[in-house]
Amino acid sequence: VQLQAYGGGLVRAGGFLRLSCAASGRTFSSSAVGWFRQAPGKEREFVAGIKCCSGSTYYGDSVKGRFTISGDANKNTVYLQMNNLKAEDTAVYYCATGNSRMVFNRTPGGYDYWGQGTQVTVSS
Repeated sequence: VQLQAYGGGLVRAGGFLRLSCAASGRTFSSSAVGWFRQAPGKEREFVAGIKCCSGSTYYGDSVKGRFTISGDANKNTVYLQMNNLKAEDTAVYYCATGNSRMVFNRTPGGYDYWGQGTQVTVSS
């Protein structure tokens, strides 16, 4: 299973970016997909997640109302639309996938496969 995360870049505060996470070797249809981020010197933080079988979505408190996670089953890709970006959103963003559980897993340890990460830098 390989995940490829892309779409990061440099954007000004208030701007937007859309990250993509494309999977090969595994379909997302019965999986959970999570986006995490890690800033220098900080722990990896849960950003957003989706249960691909139900479409249920979950968000970290710091991004609620600004970020939207969605999936395209035909493309086996999960997206993270990030609006109204802030300087504190600067981090490397990772996507990960694992088995879907009744209670959505917001911890990195619950995921089996990870993408390589994509850098998001928000200038203030």
